[in-house]
Amino acid sequence: MNSAAEVSASPRDARSFRRRLIGLIAVGEVGVLAAMALLIAFFWLLEPAFLSERNIRAILNVVSFVGIIAIGQTILLVAGEFDLSVGSVAGLSAVVAAKLMTAAALPVSVGILGGIGVGALIGLLNGLIVVRLGIPAFIQTLGMLFIGQGLIQVVTGGYPVYPLPEAINTIGGTDLAFGLGWSFAFFIVVALLADFVLRRTVLGRNMYATGGNKEVAHLVGINTSAYKIGAFITVGALSAIAGMFVMADLGSGGTSIGSGWELTVIAGVVVGGVSLFGGAGTVAGGVVGILMLKVVQSGLVVIGVNSNWQQIAVGAIMVMAVGLDIVRRRYFIAGA
Repeated sequence: MNSAAEVSASPRDARSFRRRLIGLIAVGEVGVLAAMALLIAFFWLLEPAFLSERNIRAILNVVSFVGIIAIGQTILLVAGEFDLSVGSVAGLSAVVAAKLMTAAALPVSVGILGGIGVGALIGLLNGLIVVRLGIPAFIQTLGMLFIGQGLIQVVTGGYPVYPLPEAINTIGGTDLAFGLGWSFAFFIVVALLADFVLRRTVLGRNMYATGGNKEVAHLVGINTSAYKIGAFITVGALSAIAGMFVMADLGSGGTSIGSGWELTVIAGVVVGGVSLFGGAGTVAGGVVGILMLKVVQSGLVVIGVNSNWQQIAVGAIMVMAVGLDIVRRRYFIAGA
């Protein structure tokens, strides 16, 4: 009698364990944190200098720049879209702000607002074209990437913009703690705020609904177009802010600001469990994903791996992350 009960209970226990396991995998941050801990231990065993104060500070500084954009990209991906122009927007906003403060001799506050305005305006333009005209985000934002790169050269004439006002140099040179400055503080504050909004507010729930199933969301009264356009504006403005933080750190409006960031940001947030298909992911996951990506890149540099292999590693990690996302959707979200 007991043995029969045990046999009948066994399949149920197996199914229950399987659901719990898949549920754990579905929380993107958990798996990424575990993988990152293993990678940190691996790189430290090969080269103890990996966990030196200098290297940790360098990783966190870089994360603070691309992480600001990753927050916006996460919100946009949750809404079911993505933006490939974020690096160009960051660079263009930075050089426009630098020009306003130097060539136009406008106050620092006006220059900063001008730079943010450029990013938000490009985000608005991207959103309107994608949502209202129906042009795929891939085509529109890829086109904007090239437009932004061209405009950077037009604005600067191919030369860095300097000298910047002393207030900008002060912002870039401020050491709040552990060698980290205002960019890292801004990154942490915005990450916490955005994570709270997505997880705990009606705005966040509507954003997930928009990305998860736009037709159903529209039927229940959610203005999906407004949410998507708002997400594009958000990522544009945050890209501009990130670009200007780099400008302050460098002390000039360099033409290379933001170069290559677009793929780094998308790879990082996808590694962190943010779905390319929309409606799934968290800001915390996106931030952890960016951090893991930078840990891998820094670790490979520290142990002396050729830069070409670094790119291969990042690409392989992104492919595996997308594969895991598909598994999560198939077996957990879809309930297959």
